Amino acid sequence: MLGYTLRRLAGAVPTLFILLTLAFVMMRAAPGGPFDGDRELPPQVRANLEAKYHLDESLYVQYGRYLWDVARFDFGPSFQYRDVSVNDLIASGFPVSATLGAASLAFALILGVPLGMAAALRQNGAVDYTAMTAAMLGISIPNFVLAPLMILVFAVYNDWLPAGGLGGWQHYVMPVIALGTAMMAYVARLARASMIEVMRSNHVRTARAKGLSAARVVWVHALPAALTPIVSFLGPAAAGIITGSVVIETIFGIPGLGQFFVSGALNRDYTLVMGVVLFYGILIVGFNLLVDLLYGWLDPRVAYR
Repeated sequence: MLGYTLRRLAGAVPTLFILLTLAFVMMRAAPGGPFDGDRELPPQVRANLEAKYHLDESLYVQYGRYLWDVARFDFGPSFQYRDVSVNDLIASGFPVSATLGAASLAFALILGVPLGMAAALRQNGAVDYTAMTAAMLGISIPNFVLAPLMILVFAVYNDWLPAGGLGGWQHYVMPVIALGTAMMAYVARLARASMIEVMRSNHVRTARAKGLSAARVVWVHALPAALTPIVSFLGPAAAGIITGSVVIETIFGIPGLGQFFVSGALNRDYTLVMGVVLFYGILIVGFNLLVDLLYGWLDPRVAYR
């Protein structure tokens, strides 16, 4: 397993290099610059700022300088937030995004897995149809539509929950539901399909033939095998639910990485956008590797080569 992990980590380096290169090229190709604004800066002031941040050098030199900084885990200074480095912004924003993402993922699993199991165990019945209809609605309604509707109903009309910002647990209720609903729907559909397949497998038939109770058959023999596709799905899902919080954080005014990313893109903060993109790439690689290792732990038939 150690050799497999090291090979996967080594293979991730070219992927992250390509990601960083594309982010660098796309940011430099975008119109405008970090010092463009409503008021035009005096030429001397602009020249001094560009010299300070090495923007007066050729793109090749800037690219090489940035690669060297990244190799030392230094994402550089932010152009928008004065006297603050991108590392500091990521360090302050990631815990917020991680908390929101982890809570949304827990919401999706806690509701999605039992919902899918109930639908599978009562296949083609009222419970099945109701659960899958709810899952289809969860998939069909985008979070950028669901979030404003929730704000309108629960904050504006009824004043039950805060409309945005960051504070107590009440501030997380609507963002977590808005971010986790689609994921919950996918998990429910995946759990249903997996459970139906497992319940028809030979080892479950053998457990039933031995006279085991229905609850023991489901929870001990069927559920662990049914969870393996869900665990495989969790890698990109966990990374996606954190990176997908960009819209939700912007709608609810949550100071996480998503809001920094949007603000950096609008203000052409090159280093901030590239740093966040690279950090997201590292998260995706890490989550996928972790899930592959967990998959092998759940299914002993999986061999690491």
